[in-house]
Amino acid sequence: MSMRTVGEVQLEIDYSDYLSVAQIYLQDNFDLARPLRAADIKPRLLGHWGTCHGISAARANLRDFESVFAERLGISDFRFVVGVGHGFAAVQADFWLDGTLEAVHGGEISLATLCKQFSWPHGYPSHTNPLTPKTILEGGELGYSLSVAYGAALDAPERMCAVIIGDGEMETGTILASMNLNKLLNMRDNGIVLPILHLNGYKISQPSIYARISEKELSDLISGFGYAPLFVDGDKVEEWREVLDKCVKMWYNERQGQNGRMPFIVMKTPKGEGTPRAANGQEIAGTARSHQVPFGRAKTDEEDLKLLEKWLKSYKFTPAKCEKLRKALRG
Repeated sequence: MSMRTVGEVQLEIDYSDYLSVAQIYLQDNFDLARPLRAADIKPRLLGHWGTCHGISAARANLRDFESVFAERLGISDFRFVVGVGHGFAAVQADFWLDGTLEAVHGGEISLATLCKQFSWPHGYPSHTNPLTPKTILEGGELGYSLSVAYGAALDAPERMCAVIIGDGEMETGTILASMNLNKLLNMRDNGIVLPILHLNGYKISQPSIYARISEKELSDLISGFGYAPLFVDGDKVEEWREVLDKCVKMWYNERQGQNGRMPFIVMKTPKGEGTPRAANGQEIAGTARSHQVPFGRAKTDEEDLKLLEKWLKSYKFTPAKCEKLRKALRG
């Protein structure tokens, strides 16, 4: 895939976000062809919205650079490792958009099926699990993503593993120990690992440590492990392109024998970005209240239902544009 316009990348992020929200909430009226009503809402709401936007933003921007990785670095095997597997709605949205789900199941999967099978009997649960395509570890079992990425990159110079790490996940001893694995990787003989810390500020019910220290202190920590920290506003495609271009140059120079530090991206997005800012006198977006299911009373409370409808409509989703996007992502 060649480089897309900024608008095309943004459309992928918006539609992936829409699909994530739709999977968590909807059992009918999946494209909002009519006003939303209580009967359209699942009787039990499960999922973790708060990290979904960051997963979608990182994946869309990295996808845009896969042709550059191939041309400049000889990467023929690109892998996107998601540490925060409890944000499975975003992962499944990507699987549906790029054709992975159809390839696994051997047939077309409709938007209705995508939404209905999320956290539903005989479908997929709200976390990644062994039945999920390409899954190694259960989605709530945080901490192993970086070590998995390094293991996959060893002795595979044609492979790149971009790994998204939650800021709560980064507090685990497993991730911090895995930060040392860069000492074992020789990019002239091995593949490439790109760690991406998703700094969205909150864990399930409280602030994350790394969002409450200064940028300098976080930068010093990452530098102390031997990486070159690069900060990016996750909601700005142009910034992503500048940062990924720097990464490519650093990796290229390393493969030419110019030893240096390897990049470590810190992606900043507000927690639950896209959620309406406030409801019932409480802040939602940018707080821990958006971690799991905002507006959890949408089936029984008219105000929550209206806020959910406003939220879904903000993505301007249409089936025709979605089908065009799916065809583009499938080549």
